[in-house]
Amino acid sequence: MFAFFESLRGLTILSVCFRFLLATGCGAAIGYERSKNHHAAGLRTHIVVCIGAASVMLLNEYLLAYFNPIADPARLGAQVISGIGFLGAGTIVITGHQRGQQIKGLTTAAGLWASACMGLLVGSGFYEASIIMCCFLFGVIALLNQVDQKYLKTSAVVRVYIEYTAEAPFSVILTALRQEHWHVTHMEFLSANDAATHSVLLDLQKTGGAASRETLLPLLRGTEGILFVENA
Repeated sequence: MFAFFESLRGLTILSVCFRFLLATGCGAAIGYERSKNHHAAGLRTHIVVCIGAASVMLLNEYLLAYFNPIADPARLGAQVISGIGFLGAGTIVITGHQRGQQIKGLTTAAGLWASACMGLLVGSGFYEASIIMCCFLFGVIALLNQVDQKYLKTSAVVRVYIEYTAEAPFSVILTALRQEHWHVTHMEFLSANDAATHSVLLDLQKTGGAASRETLLPLLRGTEGILFVENA
């Protein structure tokens, strides 16, 4: 296999086609997982980034071979690494309410940056490293994501955002939670949306059983006076 790779190190039509094909496959492997989970940057974005990065390294190699043998082959690649930031910034969003805000999209942004690096490896002809990196990157993003999701679902503390009417006493909500063995570990009242509506951010922990968002949210939605509830 290594002998096959050695035959594709040079700057030939076959080598160029193979590099773009490998960049497409590596980008698709990472982009598929992101697309399957409905993230902002999916299959096509990761493929385009990886192919584009590979093309930059091919251009570097071409310029080095035919125009300037003393040029720095890493200069254009460095611009790719810094320039990919505008795509990463577009995938990062802030969700939630005031102090209950959460930042999402950091893994997708990091995946785009890593896809660009992977494309640089392919474009430079370092095929072995690009394939190994693709395997590690896919394992981290896809497989560890399942571990992360499992941890979140069984997390001891659940944070919820609640909007409720001013007429309904807050004690009604607390009583409903206590009856189902939920107790409040942290409570933060947010600024009122209007005179008739209040909002609160609660960290809840269940005693005598595993915490479950699937049972908590229907419980709160069925409580008198609550207008809106969601995970924070």
